[in-house]
Formats: sequence, structure tokens, C-alpha cells
Amino acid sequence: MDKAAATTMIKMLETVPDQLQETVVEHMRDYIEDIRDDAKWKESFSKTQDKLIAAARLARQEIAGGMSSPLDVEKL
Repeated sequence: MDKAAATTMIKMLETVPDQLQETVVEHMRDYIEDIRDDAKWKESFSKTQDKLIAAARLARQEIAGGMSSPLDVEKL
């Protein structure tokens, strides 16, 4: 984000009462943390995507070859 956009946000925030400013800032903090968390998950998933695809292919082959059985949740 460029400096002008941040300045605009600050000017907008300054036009509302202090209590509302605090509420807005708290919402912005939460929103930014959510975005950071999503970015971490996307990065983590992208690093394991090839392994997940390989595991899915192997599972399909085992199912097609009759080498698998239904999951029995009672045995977990």
C-alpha cells in the first residue's frame, strides 16, 4: 500500500469519535491478522500440494486394485 492510501485512511479515521476510532482500529487489526493467517495457510498448502496429489492418486489406485477397505470409525 502506498503512503497516500494510508494517509487517506488515517484522515478518515480522524473524522469519527474516539470510541469509534478504537473500534475501527480493533476491527482492522483482526482483519489484518486474518489476512496474514490465510497467507500462511496458502503458503503451507502450496508446499504440500504435490504430496497431497500423489497421496490421492495412490489412494485411487489402491481402491481400484481392491487393496483398500472402508474406514471403520469404531476402530479409530
